[in-house]
Amino acid sequence: MSGHGRLALCAFAATLMAAGALTPLIESSTWLVQCAFMVGVVSGVGALARRIPLARALTVVLQAVTVMLLLTLVFAKEQALFGFVPTPDAVREFGRLLTSGGDDVGRYAIPAPATEGIRLMLIGGVLVIGLAVDAIAVTFRSAAPAGLPLLALYSVAAGLSGGAGGWLWFLLAATGYLLLLLAEGRDRLSQWGRVFGGAPRPGGRFSSVFDPNGRAPVRTGRRIGAVALGVALAVPAALPALDGGLLAGAGAGNGSGVGGGGTISAVNPLVSLQDNLNQPEDREALRYRTNAKETQDLYLRIMALDKFDGTSWRFSQRNVEDVPGTLPSAPGLRGEVDTTEITTTISAAGWYRQNYLPMPYPASKVKIDGRWRFEPTGRTLVGDRGQSTRGARYEVTSLQVTPSRQQLASAPAAPSALRREYTQVPSVLPEIVRSTAREITAGAANDYEKAVKLQDWFALDGGFTYNTAVDSGTGVTAITRFLRNREGFCVHFSFAMAAMARTLGIPARVAVGFTPGTPQSDGSMSVGLRDAHAWPELYFEGVGWTRFEPTPSRGSTPDYTLPEAPTDTPSDTASAGTDTSAAPSTAPSASESCPAQAQRLGECDPAADAGALPPTDRGTPVGTVLAVVAGALAVLLLPLLPLLWRTRVRARRFSSGGRTPQDATAKTLAAWREVVDTAWDHGIPPDESGTPRKTADRIVRLGRLDGAAAEAVHRVAGSVEQVLYAPVPRPGVGLAEDARLIRQGLSASADRRKRLRALLAPRSSVRVIWYASDRLRTVAARWTDRRLELTRRMALATARLRPSRQRG
Repeated sequence: MSGHGRLALCAFAATLMAAGALTPLIESSTWLVQCAFMVGVVSGVGALARRIPLARALTVVLQAVTVMLLLTLVFAKEQALFGFVPTPDAVREFGRLLTSGGDDVGRYAIPAPATEGIRLMLIGGVLVIGLAVDAIAVTFRSAAPAGLPLLALYSVAAGLSGGAGGWLWFLLAATGYLLLLLAEGRDRLSQWGRVFGGAPRPGGRFSSVFDPNGRAPVRTGRRIGAVALGVALAVPAALPALDGGLLAGAGAGNGSGVGGGGTISAVNPLVSLQDNLNQPEDREALRYRTNAKETQDLYLRIMALDKFDGTSWRFSQRNVEDVPGTLPSAPGLRGEVDTTEITTTISAAGWYRQNYLPMPYPASKVKIDGRWRFEPTGRTLVGDRGQSTRGARYEVTSLQVTPSRQQLASAPAAPSALRREYTQVPSVLPEIVRSTAREITAGAANDYEKAVKLQDWFALDGGFTYNTAVDSGTGVTAITRFLRNREGFCVHFSFAMAAMARTLGIPARVAVGFTPGTPQSDGSMSVGLRDAHAWPELYFEGVGWTRFEPTPSRGSTPDYTLPEAPTDTPSDTASAGTDTSAAPSTAPSASESCPAQAQRLGECDPAADAGALPPTDRGTPVGTVLAVVAGALAVLLLPLLPLLWRTRVRARRFSSGGRTPQDATAKTLAAWREVVDTAWDHGIPPDESGTPRKTADRIVRLGRLDGAAAEAVHRVAGSVEQVLYAPVPRPGVGLAEDARLIRQGLSASADRRKRLRALLAPRSSVRVIWYASDRLRTVAARWTDRRLELTRRMALATARLRPSRQRG
């Protein structure tokens, strides 16, 4: 294989290896197969162009045209000419698909479905990267800079996927780049002849020190590349500061997985929580069945954020262990509290990927396959070495804890160690948080009453508005802004209540997970993206970590935080008006027309809590997308201008005109011009000196026409002679059909190269250049005439104003 061939093959392989990093973004990977074929076609076109050879710039242009034709064939076939030639309608279809793809990117969580718009963005992007790599590395023979587009492709994929399978895709992309560099190095060395290969080999006395195949330098290059790649993979694992790098989740370091080590640390999950709440489509993430009689309190908890440092709430670094057959008892829970054991079977959607296992709290037993580890303090199961919930099915045995108000009110003080850890607040916490907490809970007799007062102030009495469009900041500044503006979503409500509870000496943390979801007709419960939620958990000795619900219009208010219901009121109506799967709403939780007690018992008009907040982030503006698309298409369509002009001229020549004899004559002459131009496009140049009959004979002879096509040429020529020379002109009929027969006959008798030339670069399109030149000469002549005329007039005017001289 030639040097160009090896380079082209390596460029093709490197592009596909880097494109593999995009596969975690989409549910289906079939697009990658289609993309591989299209990249191969573009590479093949480049190889053929270099073999001819064509100029480098022309080779790149030809490949760009191929990219456009392939995209048109796949995504705008119905709107294209001949199914693959772009037309204005095809361009509009591309704009529609790109706009739709941009909306889909903002609408769906990763992995997203392979919609037409997203597929166009993926395949089009990879084709552009493949073209750039091929042009830089092969056409312009500079493989090193070709790593930049490969790096851009990998970086975008890794950034959007959150590093899913990062080390594997990095390894593939880096290997492809190294292959490209080695192929170029070998090709360059081979141009110098035989290569020095080091010391003589021991095989013989006269062993040559020259290696005609250049194996020694290639081996050295492979070794250097392997060492460099190993360093790139090993350094992130060795440096703790790089725990979020490519190997997050591998080995004993920190990250999203635990590997073989004994600790985990998690990133803040609340950025994706707001994104989930703002999804226009409530996509199902989980589905479960349970034997619980009531599901209103069956929250699916993912993790607990227990460390507040003033900038955000975080998941502390904790020890992990193998998942025991029976989980340890929940901390703080005593036998005097009523509990009911329930079993819940949960199925995660194939697209839903989470390293922490959603399950009811407190779980006592978990049955699940895969690599999972148990974190005892937060009672969380975390995936090991990339294990996730994607497509998982598992069974959880848990307790439904139903403490009484009296048990919570009379709870003794928490253990000092627990109280010290979970009441810590940063020194930078604004005084307004402490003072507001004291003001709200004034008159409360115990921690339970303080917690209920805090919950009711946020959910009912404080005039707060639920709004998912508010900035999701979690630090002290965000809490202060939230208390001042009184607008936010579950993150703000839970964080603010937990911070206030800590200032009052009540151990508190924030749980993240899902509300119970929506009942289905088959008895199961469906949990969607909009059920994502955060809520505070406060610790009461004897009961343990206890859920509160300060967020208005979300979740369900726990029964133990409601006042005693009257004896004639059924107690089970406490949460009848609560919709556990309500979409985010901008409506205030407290209505002036509905008393707080009635709201708490669910007796208000449900319309007060209705109204979903549409997402405010519409993604990339349509105007920007269309401008970028228009610019890219203008560059790609430039080589197609002759084809588009020729198509338009043909359509205009046969468009219906007037009914006068002059119109009929003009139409006949236009049809003859179309026949002459069609022959010219197929390699038969026009002869302006010949008569129509001689020109027809020449077209039939040189174009090797026979049958209907030859007869059509003579019919059109006869019609031209009629309108030009007959005393009473008789315009011909069926001229458009005759022109079509002639075009088909010329195409059938020509070889493939001539047919492509006639289609993509018709010779007759030079007429537009002639026309432009004539117009330019005409304009220049008119301008010259006017300038001369103006000069003459100025000279006459000057002569008239000049006084005459008398001679004496």
